[in-house]
Amino acid sequence: MELQDLILIAATSLGLLSLCKAFINFLGWVWVMFFRPPKNLKEYGSWAVITGSTDGIGKALAFELGSKGLNLVLVGRSPSKLEATSKEIHEKYGGKVETESIVIDFAKASSGEEISQMIEGGIRGLDVGVLINNAGMAYPNVMFFHEVELELIESLVKVNIDAATWVTRSVLPGMLKKKKGAIINIGSATSTFSYPLGAVYAATKAYLAMFSRSVGLEYRQHGIDIQCQIPLFVATKMVKGLKASSILVPSPEMYSKASIRWIGYEHICIPYWIHSVQRFIMRGLPDALLDWCLFQYFLNVGKRRVKTYDEGEAVKTF
Repeated sequence: MELQDLILIAATSLGLLSLCKAFINFLGWVWVMFFRPPKNLKEYGSWAVITGSTDGIGKALAFELGSKGLNLVLVGRSPSKLEATSKEIHEKYGGKVETESIVIDFAKASSGEEISQMIEGGIRGLDVGVLINNAGMAYPNVMFFHEVELELIESLVKVNIDAATWVTRSVLPGMLKKKKGAIINIGSATSTFSYPLGAVYAATKAYLAMFSRSVGLEYRQHGIDIQCQIPLFVATKMVKGLKASSILVPSPEMYSKASIRWIGYEHICIPYWIHSVQRFIMRGLPDALLDWCLFQYFLNVGKRRVKTYDEGEAVKTF
């Protein structure tokens, strides 16, 4: 057999191996996205703590956890919204789901110690098995870094970083004592690629991803599953101007159903299937091209908002 034939056979074999690997990876993706059974969350404990639980993803997750039979500790800054959300949950699930509320404005908390004291006081005596750090804050609109006010920067750090860190630290001792628990930090796809005109927000979400990965390794041996979930666009108040669609932009309710199925598995994950597809496509683009596209996109978003503002319709867009 000539050398040319050997090279052809080797190249063909490598090609087949690559195709087989890609096919196996695809089957694995289909399994975890659509068929892998979710964990029984009640095995972690009878109570779940959800921060930012009165709107968007947090509220939808509260209802989804309630449907699984978990009692809920709702954490938010508005007493009236907490009361309204608690009432809605009781109306939907009757006496099957108990609720407790903790009123705290993370942006105005004087210290991490204050956050810890309020959370520890609110969960004292409860069998907390699940914590969802969902409270988050974003830019009010796209801005160059030098345009971001100091107060906004401080609030972003307090809400997106400090809150998740201190709430996690408050809940961990109880989970360590019983050697089981699940902690979910709601991150953002902005932490996985360039996010021009929203740099501080993206950086705070990158912290959550690294924090989850590292702390998850520390406590996995103690039966505590720690995870960072990475959504792309979800139709919430934080993502202004986007309406829910059946596929590309899920509603909070659609996202929460996918989110629940991933609790207790990978340290970093993208729960909603179309978000995973979008992220796969973006990763396949050259970095320079992706950066250019993102920068142009957010520049145009800024221009549209300025135009809308000039026309006196800012409230509708913002």
